[in-house]
Amino acid sequence: MNIKLIKTEQDYQDAIKRLEIIFDAAPNTAEGDELEISGVLIDNFEKTHFPIDLPDPIEAIKFRME
Repeated sequence: MNIKLIKTEQDYQDAIKRLEIIFDAAPNTAEGDELEISGVLIDNFEKTHFPIDLPDPIEAIKFRME
C-alpha cells in the first residue's frame, strides 16, 4: 500500500487510476483499506478543487417539473 496526500492534479489522476484498479477490493484486506483511504483523499481533493454550488431554487423547481 503506497498512499500519499493528493496535492496536485497529477497526484489526483494517479489516485483515480489506482482506485479503478482496486475498486472491487474485498473489505478488511490491505487493498480494501487502501480503497477506503484513497476514496476519502480523492473526495477531499474534489470538494476543495471542484466545488459544486447549490442550484438556483427557481431553476431546481423548473428542472424537477420537467
